[in-house]
Amino acid sequence: MKEDKIYRIAFHNRGDIYELHAREVHQSNMYAFVEVEGIIFGERSSVLVDPSEERLKSEFAGVKRTYIPLQAVIRIDEVEREGANKITAVGGDGGKITPFPLPTPPGDTQPDSN
Repeated sequence: MKEDKIYRIAFHNRGDIYELHAREVHQSNMYAFVEVEGIIFGERSSVLVDPSEERLKSEFAGVKRTYIPLQAVIRIDEVEREGANKITAVGGDGGKITPFPLPTPPGDTQPDSN
């Protein structure tokens, strides 16, 4: 019997770190993208509501698969069981994750300090 695999994907998106759980992760046919299919949203107690998971549910509602730019991916782990999907703010709460510096666009020069 085939064992179902579950993956946890952490990536940068609009200044936040998203953490999703999915059934399938592939290298995309589109260059420099990771393809994520079968996003898992656990059925939690209706008494306890996590606002970040609800935000993710509404953002990914009706999404069959999503493509994440390779440079946005922090890590992909195969896990034993699904966990809570969440959104974490970068740096605002004293976090330990620093975004990777982006290259300076052509023509955008720094003034000389002379």
